[in-house]
Amino acid sequence: MDRSPLFLAALASAAVPGLDPASVEALPAAPDQLDPATGYDVAFVQDTQHRRWVVRVPRSQAAAAQMEATFGLLGLLARRLPFSVPTPKGFAALKEGGRAAIYPYLPGQNIDFAQLPAGPGLAAELGRSIAALHNADHGLFDEAGLPAYDADTYRTRRLSELDRAAATGHVPTGLLARWEKLLEDVTLWRFAPTPTHGDLTGAQVLVVFDDEDDATSGRVKALTGWEDAKVADPADDFSALVTQATPRALETLMEAYAHARAERPDNHLLTRARLCAEMRTLSRLMAASSAGDRLQVERHAAALRRLDDRVHAEEEAANDYRRPASGATPSSTGAASPVLVPPVIDDAEDDEDDDVEVMFGRTADDDPDTDDPGATQSDADDELESEAELEDADCDENLDADPDEDPDEDPDEESDADEESDADRHWATSEVTAEIDVSSLRHGAQDPPQERAPADEDREPVQSVDGDGDGDGDGEPGPEFEPGYAPHT
Repeated sequence: MDRSPLFLAALASAAVPGLDPASVEALPAAPDQLDPATGYDVAFVQDTQHRRWVVRVPRSQAAAAQMEATFGLLGLLARRLPFSVPTPKGFAALKEGGRAAIYPYLPGQNIDFAQLPAGPGLAAELGRSIAALHNADHGLFDEAGLPAYDADTYRTRRLSELDRAAATGHVPTGLLARWEKLLEDVTLWRFAPTPTHGDLTGAQVLVVFDDEDDATSGRVKALTGWEDAKVADPADDFSALVTQATPRALETLMEAYAHARAERPDNHLLTRARLCAEMRTLSRLMAASSAGDRLQVERHAAALRRLDDRVHAEEEAANDYRRPASGATPSSTGAASPVLVPPVIDDAEDDEDDDVEVMFGRTADDDPDTDDPGATQSDADDELESEAELEDADCDENLDADPDEDPDEDPDEESDADEESDADRHWATSEVTAEIDVSSLRHGAQDPPQERAPADEDREPVQSVDGDGDGDGDGEPGPEFEPGYAPHT
């Protein structure tokens, strides 16, 4: 039912004695108040004494019942909160049932959460105001007859509401699966119930500014619209903020809220706040379905379909971490790209050469100052040849030596030497291999047997020192230097 501003001014005059209306201004309904099942008609009235009043008339019996429930609470909260709340000064009965309430005008202006500035100022002030409400005594709500829910009961209540909405066939399956998963996760629903406003939007917050040009100078003057107040989940009062405020402003607000709270907020408060924001449309759908308003049902069903598309797109964007954004490059995103180094592939010949060098390489350098590998290798070869020559020379000496002519031999050891001669001969035969010049043997075999050379005492002295012994000094070698020569006696 649409009511004219003059009708609302007449209700104000009838409700408050001495109120003579001088002007009236109807307040357009907020987008979330267009549903007649939950909306109100609101007008501003100014009387002849320049006092301003607010007239609020429910559009339905359900709205009237909600408004009646808050009257007792507002009187109790007015003296216990750091901000003002609307307290009715008079009532006017309605023919269709219910009452119209007239409130003194509260100064201030509504705010847009999307324009809420971050940092100290209005955001922090709003966070402290919400904390003051959540710190209020639960007994005030019990005294006013408002409902109170513990964590598990509140979760079960939302599950039942989801089941009833699913039966209408207007809820997309994607949203149903998402909401059921969040509602069945009991770890998200471990919170301490607090007094809540229940419908805290920018239209319900009145702020004043010390400097009209400075948004950070704002202060919360009042909170209005208490029809959904109850003791329940504190996340309900952040449902609009979490979806509309900027991340920085929300961070400032939550920091101030946490510092002002008597109890520490739970870790999943904002997760439940987002769920509450999504299920707002579900509550309106059920209200319109109960009232039999097909137009509003179709309107809310279309809103749910748009919400499903948006949530699905956000989930895909959040989970698509394997692919960078379109058009993004490592340099544009600021991430350092990994440096790919190709493996070094050696030829087969190089591998064989390396194997040979490893097999025959020296384990350590004899001379640490030597840096040339070629010089090291040549030195090693020279040492090996020298050792081989020394071994050959030793073997020749052993074969040519006569044990009987050893001047150092001890006579007492002759018997031991004889006993060991056989073993030494066997060892020399089996272990030692010597090179023997066989040319002299061949020459000796062809020459006739020679007579024994005379002893030194029988040999005549040599009178000449020249080579042929004839004393002529020509230096020519004589016959005594020929092989097989023997002097004639």
